[in-house]
Amino acid sequence: MKVLIKRINDKTDECLIIECVEVTPDIESIRSYALTKGTTLSGSSGERIYSFNLSEVFYFEAVDERVFAYTKNMTFELKSRLYEIENAYVDRHFIRCSKSFVINLMKLESISPALNGRFMANMKNSEKIIISRQYVPSLKRAVMGGN
Repeated sequence: MKVLIKRINDKTDECLIIECVEVTPDIESIRSYALTKGTTLSGSSGERIYSFNLSEVFYFEAVDERVFAYTKNMTFELKSRLYEIENAYVDRHFIRCSKSFVINLMKLESISPALNGRFMANMKNSEKIIISRQYVPSLKRAVMGGN
């Protein structure tokens, strides 16, 4: 595969074009990664409001009607609902793994069996997140290639 980079003068004209014979899981992965890199979110931590990149998020968690985004060093409260996050970023390597969690597959290190047909998502930041039984098949499909 060839990779070309072409300089342009106007930032508004920036785009990524993928030319391929067939849209494979690898091509979809490249597309999702590129989309994630360009997306910013805003959330609060304490009294401050921050802007951060979606690609920095390890996972989103819903706790008592509130949604939090977890990055390597920070936790941000968002104004969104978890289902909104799930729907908005499903094509960007984010997938629901339980009632309370949506994880970033790009930050997933491994999956291991847990009790009662559940699995454990071992994240690259050493966090461990339980994958509910009902979400195991879709998560396996996503990890094994093809969302």
